[in-house]
Amino acid sequence: MNQSVQNYPGYADSGALASQRQRVLRNTYWLLALSLLPTVLGAWIGVQTGIVAGLGMGMSAIVFLGGAFGFMFAIEKTKNSAAGVPVLLGFTFFMGLMLSRILAAVLGFSNGASLIMTAFGGTAVVFVAMASLASVIKRDLTNMGKFLFVGAILLLVAGLVNIFLQSSALMMTLSVVAIGLFSAFMLYDIKRVIDGGETNYISATLAIYLDIYNVFQSLLALLGIFGGEKE
Repeated sequence: MNQSVQNYPGYADSGALASQRQRVLRNTYWLLALSLLPTVLGAWIGVQTGIVAGLGMGMSAIVFLGGAFGFMFAIEKTKNSAAGVPVLLGFTFFMGLMLSRILAAVLGFSNGASLIMTAFGGTAVVFVAMASLASVIKRDLTNMGKFLFVGAILLLVAGLVNIFLQSSALMMTLSVVAIGLFSAFMLYDIKRVIDGGETNYISATLAIYLDIYNVFQSLLALLGIFGGEKE
C-alpha cells in the first residue's frame, strides 16, 4: 500500500475507529455467550423449585417488570465500571428464573425437551441470520429504532392486557409479532455496534440479549401451543 496513504491522518483515524468497533463487537459476542450460563442456571433453579410458578400470573408479571427495569437501570449506571459485568450476569440469572414458568409448562408435554431444543435452534438461526445481514447491509438503520421502540411498547401493553384476558388467540398473535419485531431489533442492535452507534459492549450485550430472549420465549410459546403432545 502506498506509504503516503498510510501516513495520511484520516486513514489512521479510520483504521483505529474500525479496530475499536471490531473490539466492541467481539467483546459483546463473548459476553453474550457468557450470559447464557446464568440464564440456564436461573431457569434450572426456577423449574426445580417452582418459585415463579407459585407466584401466580399477576404477581410474577409485577416481579418481572420491577426486577427487569431495576436491573436495566443498575446496568446503565454501572456499565463503565468493574461492577457492570457482574450486574449484567445477575440480570441474566433473573431472566432465566422468570423464563422457568414457560419452560416448566413445555416440559409438561411428552416432547417438551425436544420443543425447547427446537426453540433454541430456531433462535440460533435467527441470530446468525441477523448478524450476517447486519455485517453486509449498507443502509443506515438509525431511523428504524423509533418504530421498533413503539412496537415494543405496544407489544408490552398487549401482553399485560392478555394476563387478564387469557386469550390463546391473542397469545399466538403476540408471539408471532414478537418474533418478527425482536428479530428486527436484533438486526438493528448488531448494526449499531458495527456502525459505531453503540460503543459500550455491556449496553450492546444487554440489548442483543433481550432480543434473543424474546425471540426464544415467543418461539417456545408457539411450539408449545401447536406442537405440544400430552403424556
